[in-house]
Order: sequence, then C-alpha cells, then structure tokens
Amino acid sequence: MQMFPDDLCCFIASGSFSLRSPSGYWFHSNAARMSCYKHPKENLHSKARTSPYPGSKVERSEVPSDKVDWLTEWEDYSPVEYTARSVLAGPQWADPEIGDKKFSPKFNEQDGQVERKSQSGKYTVENGRPRNPVGRTGMAGRGLLGRWGPNHAADPLITRWKRDSSGNKMTHPVSGKNILQFIAIKRKDCGEWAIPGGMVDPGEKLSAALRREFGEEALNSLQKSDAEKEELEKQLNRLFNQDHFVVYKGYVDDPRNTDNAWMETEAVNYHDESGETMDNLPLEAGDDAGKVKWVDIGEKLKLYANHADFVRMVAEKREAHWSEDLDHGCHGGTEIKE
Repeated sequence: MQMFPDDLCCFIASGSFSLRSPSGYWFHSNAARMSCYKHPKENLHSKARTSPYPGSKVERSEVPSDKVDWLTEWEDYSPVEYTARSVLAGPQWADPEIGDKKFSPKFNEQDGQVERKSQSGKYTVENGRPRNPVGRTGMAGRGLLGRWGPNHAADPLITRWKRDSSGNKMTHPVSGKNILQFIAIKRKDCGEWAIPGGMVDPGEKLSAALRREFGEEALNSLQKSDAEKEELEKQLNRLFNQDHFVVYKGYVDDPRNTDNAWMETEAVNYHDESGETMDNLPLEAGDDAGKVKWVDIGEKLKLYANHADFVRMVAEKREAHWSEDLDHGCHGGTEIKE
C-alpha cells in the first residue's frame, strides 16, 4: 500500500496496516485511523528533527523534508554526533559503544533479553550502526537513548466517560457525542503532557510493563508501603483485566530519536466503562511524572511526541467526541491547563 499525495489528510484504514516509503517501513498499527497530516514524512518525522536536542544545547544538522528519505541522494549530509554523558557512563539500561570489544549486538533479532527487532520491519545496519527506518534526523549516535536501534516503550492509555454529579455521561454541546477522559501526566524532563509510560525492561512482558509504568507514574507506587502496594495491585488487576485494545505499535516521532537510535511503542487502551474501578485509585504523580490528572479528549489537545494521535484513535474507536467541526478538519493543538 502506498499513498503519498501532498495534501493527504485523515488517512483511514481498517484492521492491521503498514505505511512505508520506498526505503522501508515507517510504522505498523492495529489502529483504525491515523490523524490529520499533510504528508506521511512530516507527520512521522517532524519532532525527531527539532533542535536543540532534549536536555542539551546541541543543535542538529538541518534536514529539509525532501531530504529525510535515505533513498534521496545527499552526498554532503553530515549529521552531528551526540550521545549524552548519562548514556556513555554505562548504566545497566544502556548499550556500550559500537566497536567495544565486549559488545557484539544481534540487530534485527532477539538479543538475549534485549529485543532488537523493530515493530516496523527489518532495518538497515550500516558501518555497524542501525539506521533509522524513517529517515535522516540530523544527528548520529544515541542522544539520550540507551539502545542502538529500536528502544521499546509501553504506553497505557486509561480512559473513562466524563460524568456529571448524578453519574450521567456528559455529551459535548457541539458534536453531541459523549466526552471521553484519559489520564495524562506532565513529564519532568520536558514539561509536556503525555500518556503515562516508559521503557520495557529487558525480558519484561508488555502487559507487565504497562501495569508497572502506570503504577509508577500515575499512582506513585514506588513510594507506597507494602500494605498499600498490595491493595494497589488488587485494583490494578481489575483495571487491566477490563476492556482493552492495541491502539498503535511501531515507530514514534520522538524528539530523542537519532539516525542510529529511535523510540518505538505499543500503546494499549484500557477503558473503565463504569468508572468505578478508577474511583478507587487515587491519582498521585510519581517517578518521571511531575503532575497527573484526568483530561477531556478533544482535537485541541497538545501532547508529547505523537501521543495526540493515539488519543484520537481511541476517541474514534469508542465513538466519543473529538472534533467540533463536522468535517473533522486538521487543527493544531493547545496546551492542557494545569
């Protein structure tokens, strides 16, 4: 499947699909819809070209949109080399440098406990380094990312219906559709609002990572007593055994991405239809989250990376309110009020 018109907006498909450029797969998704964008490259690979690089003053080499694809010849391409000191220090979650005599990674494979396969298909390895499957970013090395190649994350998207004081579902005055809410956290590293989530540990199952990340960031589980953790586990069991579906899995347009290291995620929506389960789970920001709150879902949301795309997919799937415009046109996002 190839669709590359200049003004493509609101690409819709059903079932499982992959969208790719001539040089390789861009992403794979089980979701029913990707949100508005003018061109696939710009949608999937915009934040990955922004400067300065997060947590630093390092500026990327500028990459025009027409030079993103690796198949486009660019003899003078000279990306800035950067890997953060925190990564080079050799923490447990990070790979050694390419060329280290004790490091022989098996790219595109399950490498011991480390998953080096991409959800977007097989990626190219050039001069011993994995190559970003979407294209050039203006930066070589790993930046803040620990793994060469794909860095796998899990994003639990928890939703409920917005209700009035009598417990009735609230509808949007313009669209007439029920309003869906999701749990958002404010990231400490960049101050942007996002879906709670984080890296999948080596050997960890996705389901376990989803629960762990939600507990740590939205419920502050790391600071709870043993008795509190036990009660929390019971509530989480109820929540994560409820209605759910895979929203998206694949490449993420993340500002930490480089030519040799990139983020991939699996976002899963767990929906509390009655709202009763979440009523017994008091929100409390923890770990990498500075704040946590329930947020109404709508087209004006402005979220980290392409999290707004994931939220929109859930709204579409649940037939909830998203747009105030009947034609569902493309719009920019606005900040979440604290």
